[in-house]
Amino acid sequence: MPKTSFEDLCYHLSSGSSTDLSALLPEGIQKEVGHFNVFNLTDIMPEAREKTKISCASRAFYKISLLTGRSLAEYPDRAVEITRPTLIFTTPKSPYEWSPEGRQTGQSCVFTAEFFHPSTSGVILDELPIFKSPEHPVYALSDSDVVRVQGIFENMNAEIGSNYAYKYDLLRAYALELIHLGQKLQSTVMLHPNHSASARTTSLFLELLERQFPLESPQQKMVLRTAKQYADHLAVHINHLNKVLKDTTGLTTTELIAGRILQEARVLLRLTDWSIAEIADSLGFSDFAHFAKFFKNETSLSPGAFRSQTKSLNYT
Repeated sequence: MPKTSFEDLCYHLSSGSSTDLSALLPEGIQKEVGHFNVFNLTDIMPEAREKTKISCASRAFYKISLLTGRSLAEYPDRAVEITRPTLIFTTPKSPYEWSPEGRQTGQSCVFTAEFFHPSTSGVILDELPIFKSPEHPVYALSDSDVVRVQGIFENMNAEIGSNYAYKYDLLRAYALELIHLGQKLQSTVMLHPNHSASARTTSLFLELLERQFPLESPQQKMVLRTAKQYADHLAVHINHLNKVLKDTTGLTTTELIAGRILQEARVLLRLTDWSIAEIADSLGFSDFAHFAKFFKNETSLSPGAFRSQTKSLNYT
């Protein structure tokens, strides 16, 4: 199996002029920072190559990549299959081999520690959680995060060729935004480091479900209403989410969502003067009839009867 080094990719991208990454940088960049660049994978790998394994070891560079094609990231202790848009962080101390499958799309930025010198950035790269974690920082992205990351890379591409005097400060800010996004994703992975992956997924689901509430006004709506929406937001397959929740709680995703909706419906019927139609709308029901049927199936009472019973109890 052929093996390509990161330096070979740089050589390819620079049309064979040099194996030095600095040759890829815009003219004059070395005068200020020396080592930062951003590029598209389609420029590096314009054609699909079968059975190619790329060594991403580099003695000097940190790298942040958005990978959107199918591939395999192989670390000394495990392999990570990449099947959906993924954000991956690497350091000079964390080499891995990357095996793309077919045509690849995505973007990467590379930089040295000097680019983030504490005197200019206020951070020490190796002290950041994303770069010191024992976990391999490889994070599948939700649809909204993909849009956000693509936007950051677009900003980098636009800025690196600009004449703005403080463009390197902006480029550091964009790179830091990617780092902080990665650390937010990392914090969800490491929320319960001593527990199983299933326990972490369950905890993240329940946290996300709880964040839909409370509903404070009739204009406020539930944002996530279906099992698929939660699975997409958590970047897992819906079947996997259902199995994990069933194993850890004994309930399906839909049952857990319905139970929390019922809890909120009772609160709103008991403590607010909203109309039942307004409550139904805020809770994501298409109309009053669907809400009434759901509520009666769960409680044996209609929403109106529950509200009347609650009021009468309050007066006794």
